[in-house]
Parts: sequence; structure tokens; C-alpha cells
Amino acid sequence: MDDPELAAIRQRRMQEMMKGGGGGAGGSFPQNKEQQEAQEDQRREAEERRQLMLAKVLTPEARERLSRIALVKPEKARGVEDLILRSAQYGQITEKVTEDRLISLLEQINEQTQKKTTTVTFQRRRSVLDDED
Repeated sequence: MDDPELAAIRQRRMQEMMKGGGGGAGGSFPQNKEQQEAQEDQRREAEERRQLMLAKVLTPEARERLSRIALVKPEKARGVEDLILRSAQYGQITEKVTEDRLISLLEQINEQTQKKTTTVTFQRRRSVLDDED
């Protein structure tokens, strides 16, 4: 989507919100519906921007691997995407992230978030009937 198109959509959405905002309590249901639509549009736009930024930062192979990870573990893929985007915004990533670099990032994240194995010990209470006579 081109930037002028995006700006036009935003402008149209803002005008719709301004028209619906002065209605008072009588038109609360349509206003809520408009607000929900506006929020959904904002979410879609944010996701589109996110995907465009990821396309600029990741190589096609790395994007493919990340999309496969997202199929299995969406929360992990989202965390890796967040990490990559933050690093790119702060200038820590100067070149495109390759598949090998992505794998090393995933390994680092796995080491940091590895769950400790927990052991469960059952202590049974001795019943009154278990007394040795």
C-alpha cells in the first residue's frame, strides 16, 4: 500500500469518527461499531507496517523460517519479531538478518527462556489404620 493511500484512508477514518462522535447517547450502538471498525483498521495497518519493516530487515530465507515458526509457536515468533524490530530501530542491526543469524537468535532466546525441570515429591499422610500393632 502506498503512503498517499494510507494517508487517505486515515483521513477518511478520522472524518467518520468525528461525525459519529457528536451523536450523544442516542447513537451509542453505531458509534461502538464504528469504533470497533476503526480499531480493527488500525490493527491491520499496524500489522502491515510491521510486516513491511520485517521485509526490509530479514532475508527471504529468514522470513520463511520465521513464518514456519509462527505456525507452530506464534508467541515465540512474535517475540523474535519484536526483538528484531527493536534492534533495527536502535541501530543494532545494520544489515539484513540472514537465516543463520535468525537461528542463533532463536538459540539465545531458547537458552534464556528454558524452563527448569521441576520435581514433584509426594508425601503421603499415614492413616490411623496404618499403625503397626
